[in-house]
Amino acid sequence: MNNTWIQRWDDRYKSEEFAYGEEPNNYLKEQIEKLEIGTILFPAEGEGRNAIFAAKLGWEVSAFDISEEGRNKALLLAKNNDVSIDYQVGELETLDFQENQFDAIALIYAHFPAAIKSEIHKQLDKLLRKNGIIIFEAFSKKHLEYVTKNEKVGGPKDIESLFSIEEIKADFPNYEIIELEEKEIELSEGLFHNGTGSVIRFVGRKK
Repeated sequence: MNNTWIQRWDDRYKSEEFAYGEEPNNYLKEQIEKLEIGTILFPAEGEGRNAIFAAKLGWEVSAFDISEEGRNKALLLAKNNDVSIDYQVGELETLDFQENQFDAIALIYAHFPAAIKSEIHKQLDKLLRKNGIIIFEAFSKKHLEYVTKNEKVGGPKDIESLFSIEEIKADFPNYEIIELEEKEIELSEGLFHNGTGSVIRFVGRKK
């Protein structure tokens, strides 16, 4: 990932206010509470709202992002909530994670650059144990219509960075699909996710 991409996220996260709020994503909250507590990884975790929520439930939490500023905010949020998380900064292939390390992986608005997003999904699959769970929510390709009408809803503005049901099936072929749908939802998350959007939601169990 180039320095422009890293700088973009550092700039977003360096202000005192939390870009996407301090509360967990609704879908993540709904799904994680169904699972037995274990080890969980949050890729592209930004300022840590979802990771801290999981830690408060008792999960052993790991996270990563390319933004040092995001990590700083996440560790502050963890301290304020009296929990600890393992938060690494860098690109996935350079980080200290092991095959079969996690019971769950939560991809919440983890919009990696279009050219590498499928490859990252395949790398993440190796980190998940057999019978492990993926929880995924991110903007669908249809979302381009929504962000054109209302920039406050957030999300990428190039269709290649957005997701389809077909892409998720292709990226995670060795999963039992518990839930997979495209859905219109209302977002109210901090400064940058506000309004009506279109998302892909996916819960899968690794075979």
